[in-house]
Amino acid sequence: MGIYLTGIAWVVGAAVAAGFVGYLVRKFGWDEGRPDNNDAAGQVYTIIGGLHAVLVAFILISLFDSTSAAREGSYHEADSLVAAVWAADSLGADVKDEVRKLSKEYVSTVEQKEWPLMAAGGETVPDNGWTQLDQLRKAVDKAPSDDDWVRERKAEAAAQLWQVYEARQDRLSAVEDGKVGGVVWFALILGSLISVLLPNLFGGTRLAAHLVVVSTLAGTVTLLLFAIYQLQNPFGGGVRIPPDAFTSALARIS
Repeated sequence: MGIYLTGIAWVVGAAVAAGFVGYLVRKFGWDEGRPDNNDAAGQVYTIIGGLHAVLVAFILISLFDSTSAAREGSYHEADSLVAAVWAADSLGADVKDEVRKLSKEYVSTVEQKEWPLMAAGGETVPDNGWTQLDQLRKAVDKAPSDDDWVRERKAEAAAQLWQVYEARQDRLSAVEDGKVGGVVWFALILGSLISVLLPNLFGGTRLAAHLVVVSTLAGTVTLLLFAIYQLQNPFGGGVRIPPDAFTSALARIS
Protein backbone atom coordinates (compact mmCIF):
# COMPACT_ATOMS: atom_id res chain seq x y z
CA MET A 1 0.00 0.00 0.00
CA GLY A 2 2.85 2.38 0.77
CA ILE A 3 4.20 2.07 -2.76
CA TYR A 4 0.84 3.02 -4.26
CA LEU A 5 0.53 6.02 -1.96
CA THR A 6 4.02 7.12 -2.97
CA GLY A 7 3.09 6.79 -6.64
CA ILE A 8 -0.08 8.81 -6.12
CA ALA A 9 1.95 11.50 -4.36
CA TRP A 10 4.36 11.64 -7.30
CA VAL A 11 1.55 11.95 -9.83
CA VAL A 12 -0.48 14.52 -7.88
CA GLY A 13 2.60 16.60 -7.11
CA ALA A 14 3.67 16.70 -10.75
CA ALA A 15 0.14 17.52 -11.91
CA VAL A 16 -0.18 20.38 -9.44
CA ALA A 17 3.23 21.78 -10.38
CA ALA A 18 2.47 21.60 -14.10
CA GLY A 19 -0.94 23.19 -13.57
CA PHE A 20 0.63 26.03 -11.57
CA VAL A 21 3.16 26.73 -14.31
CA GLY A 22 0.42 26.68 -16.94
CA TYR A 23 -1.65 29.08 -14.85
CA LEU A 24 1.26 31.52 -14.56
CA VAL A 25 1.86 31.39 -18.32
CA ARG A 26 -1.76 32.25 -19.12
CA LYS A 27 -2.40 34.59 -16.19
CA PHE A 28 0.42 37.00 -16.85
CA GLY A 29 -0.14 37.10 -20.60
CA TRP A 30 3.33 36.19 -21.77
CA ASP A 31 3.92 35.68 -25.48
CA GLU A 32 3.55 31.96 -24.92
CA GLY A 33 0.11 30.46 -25.29
CA ARG A 34 -0.95 32.44 -28.37
CA PRO A 35 -2.95 30.69 -31.13
CA ASP A 36 -0.38 31.65 -33.77
CA ASN A 37 2.21 29.57 -31.94
CA ASN A 38 0.30 26.35 -32.56
CA ASP A 39 1.83 25.32 -35.89
CA ALA A 40 5.45 25.77 -34.87
CA ALA A 41 4.93 24.40 -31.37
CA GLY A 42 2.99 21.44 -32.73
CA GLN A 43 5.83 20.39 -35.03
CA VAL A 44 8.40 20.62 -32.26
CA TYR A 45 6.15 18.81 -29.78
CA THR A 46 5.50 15.98 -32.23
CA ILE A 47 9.21 15.30 -32.63
CA ILE A 48 10.17 15.65 -28.97
CA GLY A 49 7.09 13.88 -27.62
CA GLY A 50 7.51 11.03 -30.08
CA LEU A 51 11.17 10.50 -29.25
CA HIS A 52 10.46 10.61 -25.52
CA ALA A 53 7.56 8.16 -25.86
CA VAL A 54 9.80 5.70 -27.74
CA LEU A 55 12.48 5.94 -25.05
CA VAL A 56 10.00 5.39 -22.21
CA ALA A 57 8.30 2.50 -24.01
CA PHE A 58 11.60 0.79 -24.80
CA ILE A 59 12.77 0.98 -21.17
CA LEU A 60 9.44 -0.19 -19.76
CA ILE A 61 9.25 -3.17 -22.11
CA SER A 62 12.84 -4.09 -21.30
CA LEU A 63 12.18 -3.94 -17.55
CA PHE A 64 8.96 -5.95 -17.85
CA ASP A 65 10.84 -8.65 -19.78
CA SER A 66 13.64 -8.66 -17.19
CA THR A 67 11.13 -9.07 -14.37
CA SER A 68 9.41 -11.99 -16.10
CA ALA A 69 12.77 -13.61 -16.83
CA ALA A 70 13.86 -13.22 -13.18
CA ARG A 71 10.65 -14.84 -11.93
CA GLU A 72 10.96 -17.75 -14.37
CA GLY A 73 14.66 -18.08 -13.55
CA SER A 74 13.98 -18.48 -9.84
CA TYR A 75 11.62 -21.38 -10.56
CA HIS A 76 14.11 -22.89 -12.98
CA GLU A 77 16.84 -22.74 -10.33
CA ALA A 78 14.63 -24.31 -7.66
CA ASP A 79 13.26 -27.01 -9.98
CA SER A 80 16.75 -27.94 -11.17
CA LEU A 81 17.88 -28.30 -7.56
CA VAL A 82 14.97 -30.64 -6.83
CA ALA A 83 15.77 -32.66 -9.96
CA ALA A 84 19.41 -32.96 -8.85
CA VAL A 85 18.31 -34.22 -5.43
CA TRP A 86 15.98 -36.79 -6.94
CA ALA A 87 18.70 -38.00 -9.31
CA ALA A 88 21.14 -38.30 -6.39
CA ASP A 89 18.71 -40.57 -4.53
CA SER A 90 20.01 -43.46 -6.66
CA LEU A 91 23.68 -42.86 -5.76
CA GLY A 92 23.67 -44.64 -2.41
CA ALA A 93 22.37 -43.82 1.04
CA ASP A 94 25.40 -41.76 2.10
CA VAL A 95 25.37 -39.58 -1.02
CA LYS A 96 21.60 -39.26 -0.88
CA ASP A 97 21.61 -37.98 2.70
CA GLU A 98 24.49 -35.59 2.10
CA VAL A 99 22.95 -34.13 -1.06
CA ARG A 100 19.59 -33.60 0.64
CA LYS A 101 21.27 -31.96 3.64
CA LEU A 102 23.34 -29.62 1.48
CA SER A 103 20.34 -28.79 -0.70
CA LYS A 104 18.27 -27.77 2.31
CA GLU A 105 21.11 -25.58 3.51
CA TYR A 106 21.37 -23.98 0.08
CA VAL A 107 17.64 -23.22 -0.03
CA SER A 108 17.83 -21.76 3.47
CA THR A 109 20.74 -19.54 2.42
CA VAL A 110 18.86 -18.28 -0.63
CA GLU A 111 15.63 -17.56 1.25
CA GLN A 112 16.93 -16.14 4.51
CA LYS A 113 20.20 -14.44 3.56
CA GLU A 114 20.35 -13.73 -0.16
CA TRP A 115 16.78 -12.70 -0.88
CA PRO A 116 16.67 -9.78 1.61
CA LEU A 117 19.99 -8.49 0.23
CA MET A 118 18.72 -8.71 -3.34
CA ALA A 119 15.49 -6.93 -2.38
CA ALA A 120 17.45 -4.13 -0.73
CA GLY A 121 19.78 -3.77 -3.73
CA GLY A 122 23.23 -2.25 -3.59
CA GLU A 123 24.59 -4.88 -1.17
CA THR A 124 26.86 -7.68 -2.33
CA VAL A 125 25.51 -11.17 -1.84
CA PRO A 126 28.07 -13.32 0.06
CA ASP A 127 29.67 -16.39 -1.48
CA ASN A 128 28.03 -18.90 0.88
CA GLY A 129 25.65 -20.09 -1.83
CA TRP A 130 28.46 -20.70 -4.30
CA THR A 131 30.36 -22.69 -1.66
CA GLN A 132 27.32 -24.84 -0.95
CA LEU A 133 26.82 -25.52 -4.65
CA ASP A 134 30.45 -26.59 -4.93
CA GLN A 135 29.95 -28.94 -1.98
CA LEU A 136 26.93 -30.41 -3.74
CA ARG A 137 28.97 -30.96 -6.89
CA LYS A 138 31.72 -32.70 -4.92
CA ALA A 139 29.19 -34.90 -3.10
CA VAL A 140 27.75 -36.08 -6.42
CA ASP A 141 31.17 -36.45 -8.01
CA LYS A 142 32.51 -38.76 -5.30
CA ALA A 143 29.58 -41.19 -5.63
CA PRO A 144 30.66 -44.62 -6.96
CA SER A 145 29.49 -45.51 -10.45
CA ASP A 146 29.39 -49.27 -10.61
CA ASP A 147 26.86 -49.74 -13.39
CA ASP A 148 25.26 -47.89 -16.26
CA TRP A 149 22.16 -46.90 -14.27
CA VAL A 150 24.19 -45.28 -11.50
CA ARG A 151 26.41 -43.51 -14.02
CA GLU A 152 23.34 -42.18 -15.80
CA ARG A 153 21.85 -40.87 -12.54
CA LYS A 154 25.18 -39.33 -11.59
CA ALA A 155 25.43 -37.54 -14.92
CA GLU A 156 21.84 -36.34 -14.57
CA ALA A 157 22.50 -34.95 -11.08
CA ALA A 158 25.62 -33.16 -12.30
CA ALA A 159 23.75 -31.70 -15.28
CA GLN A 160 20.95 -30.41 -13.06
CA LEU A 161 23.46 -28.82 -10.68
CA TRP A 162 24.97 -27.02 -13.64
CA GLN A 163 21.50 -25.68 -14.44
CA VAL A 164 21.26 -24.44 -10.85
CA TYR A 165 24.63 -22.74 -11.25
CA GLU A 166 23.59 -20.91 -14.41
CA ALA A 167 20.18 -19.89 -13.03
CA ARG A 168 21.81 -18.62 -9.83
CA GLN A 169 24.22 -16.49 -11.82
CA ASP A 170 21.33 -15.00 -13.81
CA ARG A 171 19.40 -14.31 -10.59
CA LEU A 172 22.25 -12.42 -8.97
CA SER A 173 22.99 -10.52 -12.18
CA ALA A 174 19.35 -9.41 -12.53
CA VAL A 175 19.72 -7.10 -9.52
CA GLU A 176 22.43 -5.03 -11.22
CA ASP A 177 21.43 -5.49 -14.86
CA GLY A 178 17.97 -4.01 -14.30
CA LYS A 179 19.20 -0.68 -12.95
CA VAL A 180 18.67 2.29 -15.25
CA GLY A 181 21.90 4.22 -15.70
CA GLY A 182 22.42 7.84 -14.75
CA VAL A 183 22.61 9.03 -18.36
CA VAL A 184 19.31 7.33 -19.18
CA TRP A 185 17.65 8.86 -16.11
CA PHE A 186 18.95 12.28 -17.19
CA ALA A 187 17.38 11.80 -20.63
CA LEU A 188 14.12 10.55 -19.12
CA ILE A 189 13.72 13.41 -16.64
CA LEU A 190 14.82 16.17 -19.01
CA GLY A 191 12.66 14.78 -21.81
CA SER A 192 9.69 14.59 -19.46
CA LEU A 193 10.13 18.21 -18.36
CA ILE A 194 10.32 19.40 -21.95
CA SER A 195 7.29 17.33 -22.95
CA VAL A 196 5.24 18.76 -20.08
CA LEU A 197 6.31 22.39 -20.56
CA LEU A 198 5.90 22.56 -24.34
CA PRO A 199 2.05 22.52 -24.28
CA ASN A 200 2.23 25.96 -22.65
CA LEU A 201 3.19 27.28 -26.08
CA PHE A 202 -0.18 26.26 -27.53
CA GLY A 203 -2.95 28.82 -27.59
CA GLY A 204 -6.66 28.91 -28.28
CA THR A 205 -7.93 26.87 -25.35
CA ARG A 206 -9.65 28.22 -22.26
CA LEU A 207 -7.61 28.47 -19.07
CA ALA A 208 -9.45 25.63 -17.33
CA ALA A 209 -9.08 23.28 -20.31
CA HIS A 210 -5.40 24.20 -20.62
CA LEU A 211 -4.75 23.41 -16.95
CA VAL A 212 -6.50 20.05 -17.30
CA VAL A 213 -4.37 19.18 -20.34
CA VAL A 214 -0.99 20.06 -18.83
CA SER A 215 -1.86 18.52 -15.44
CA THR A 216 -3.01 15.26 -17.01
CA LEU A 217 0.07 15.10 -19.21
CA ALA A 218 2.38 15.74 -16.26
CA GLY A 219 0.64 13.13 -14.13
CA THR A 220 0.80 10.50 -16.87
CA VAL A 221 4.48 11.08 -17.61
CA THR A 222 5.32 10.98 -13.90
CA LEU A 223 3.38 7.74 -13.51
CA LEU A 224 5.50 6.13 -16.23
CA LEU A 225 8.71 7.37 -14.59
CA PHE A 226 7.53 5.97 -11.27
CA ALA A 227 6.86 2.60 -12.92
CA ILE A 228 10.38 2.58 -14.38
CA TYR A 229 11.84 3.41 -10.96
CA GLN A 230 9.92 0.57 -9.29
CA LEU A 231 10.76 -2.00 -11.97
CA GLN A 232 14.53 -1.55 -11.79
CA ASN A 233 15.02 -4.30 -9.21
CA PRO A 234 12.77 -7.33 -9.82
CA PHE A 235 13.32 -8.52 -6.25
CA GLY A 236 12.47 -5.21 -4.55
CA GLY A 237 10.43 -2.08 -5.11
CA GLY A 238 6.95 -2.51 -6.48
CA VAL A 239 7.65 -5.87 -8.11
CA ARG A 240 9.07 -7.85 -5.18
CA ILE A 241 9.39 -11.34 -6.61
CA PRO A 242 9.01 -13.60 -3.54
CA PRO A 243 11.12 -16.74 -2.94
CA ASP A 244 8.07 -18.97 -3.37
CA ALA A 245 9.93 -21.24 -5.79
CA PHE A 246 12.48 -22.15 -3.14
CA THR A 247 9.82 -22.57 -0.47
CA SER A 248 8.11 -25.14 -2.69
CA ALA A 249 11.45 -26.77 -3.49
CA LEU A 250 12.25 -27.16 0.21
CA ALA A 251 8.90 -28.86 0.76
CA ARG A 252 9.58 -31.33 -2.07
CA ILE A 253 13.11 -32.05 -0.86
CA SER A 254 11.94 -32.61 2.70
